[in-house]
Amino acid sequence: MNGASANANMSFVDSYRRFMERNSDPRTENWWLMSGPGPLITILATYLYFCTSVGPRYMRDRKPYSLKNTIVVYNVSQILMSIFLVYEGLVAGWWNDYNFSCQPVDYSDSPKARRMAAAVWWYFFAKIIELLDTIFFVLRKKNRQISFLHLYHHTMMPICAWIGTKFLAGGHGTLLGVINSFIHIIMYSYYLISGLGPQYQKFLWWKRHVTTLQLIQFCIIFYHNFSVMFCECNYPKFINFLLSLNAGMFLYMFGSFYYRNYVKSDDRNCKPITYTNGVSNGVVNEKCKES
Repeated sequence: MNGASANANMSFVDSYRRFMERNSDPRTENWWLMSGPGPLITILATYLYFCTSVGPRYMRDRKPYSLKNTIVVYNVSQILMSIFLVYEGLVAGWWNDYNFSCQPVDYSDSPKARRMAAAVWWYFFAKIIELLDTIFFVLRKKNRQISFLHLYHHTMMPICAWIGTKFLAGGHGTLLGVINSFIHIIMYSYYLISGLGPQYQKFLWWKRHVTTLQLIQFCIIFYHNFSVMFCECNYPKFINFLLSLNAGMFLYMFGSFYYRNYVKSDDRNCKPITYTNGVSNGVVNEKCKES
């Protein structure tokens, strides 16, 4: 019995090694965190454990940290990183060379191919750094912000980026990184302004439009990957399927968030107030009058 179990374990290990040797991108296999999935799994497990258990228990009897200056620096660095990623993704392929309908991975050592591979790794690195979003929520005791959607999004994006860097450092799937980084320029600009103080809240009327842009992003990514599954293209159909599925799930979850926080909220605010004598005073919310 033990011998059969040992043989099964050895067979699994051998299959894993063969799979990694056969499919890994040789240009990225020695880059930081690219040796195997173990380091990333450890980081994400630690992240989830801290944000859902250790962190909230540690902060339970403590005052929330301010972190204002830290978060300002963090938001500025995220904006700059996102600008860099959009620029690199465009220059390395999507501005002139890449085909929207079908773009295989260029595994060569040409300057543009290596530049795109490096951009994919930097995108993965940015997704790791973005885990700080949740850690800041924990330390500031903003636990209501730590929803399932938030945790799912921040966990899945590093996994998708790691798969891309490890096996497909270029090609069709990299459009996701360019669009996502563009959205993050706007999103972290919003976070930067909102973190400067209450006097800047009047400049944040466009909050709901950030979510709208995210929904548009997921629609583009879904179409971009789903459509290529039905044509001849030297790009893994399974990856197209996973990216389409993930975009569809994000579209559903972000769409539900948008409906709850903006559509349904507006409906509640626009209902006339009825007093105990049964007399309605009509709509009192000025935003409803404008709309």
